[in-house]
Amino acid sequence: MALRPASRLLQKFALPKHVPFMSMAHFTFFPEDAPSELGKTEKTNLFQAVNSAMSIALTRDPTTIVFGEDIAFGGVFRCTVGLKDKFGRDRVFNTPLSEQGIVGFAIGAASAGATTIAEIQFGDYIYPAFDQIVNEAAKFRYRSGNIFDCGRLTIRAPVGAVGHGALYHSQSPEGFFAHCPGL
Repeated sequence: MALRPASRLLQKFALPKHVPFMSMAHFTFFPEDAPSELGKTEKTNLFQAVNSAMSIALTRDPTTIVFGEDIAFGGVFRCTVGLKDKFGRDRVFNTPLSEQGIVGFAIGAASAGATTIAEIQFGDYIYPAFDQIVNEAAKFRYRSGNIFDCGRLTIRAPVGAVGHGALYHSQSPEGFFAHCPGL
């Protein structure tokens, strides 16, 4: 079997020249100043907004804990930068490399009354914790006859955050959880 250059093989699948070019509708964004009654505002990017939200949660609720892989170092996407220094290593801490363990601990802490913010580094890595989320967290209130719950549980799992990373950094598993009662 003779090998052909990939470009020659791909030419077979190229669109015919008579197919019109499809373009997106034109959209122009005109930023407006925020109404003054909302108070002081500042521009932030997404990771700064996430960091700010977690900082607010940690400030307002002394039971809040933030944890996951590399969280104390600032996280892969730098969303937790400065939180360990500001709130201490008992409230912002690293965990071992075990997504199932991270979520299991988060469920237990939330059911004991803590506000938990657990981070799975990438959405792709959440599959080992799927059983904990779907069969434990989602059904906890039902199984206990409405005596217990883990309603103060948040699981952060960035999806689509990088434009590369191949098959282990590019999945969007949120659809699996969207159809699970109790989440």
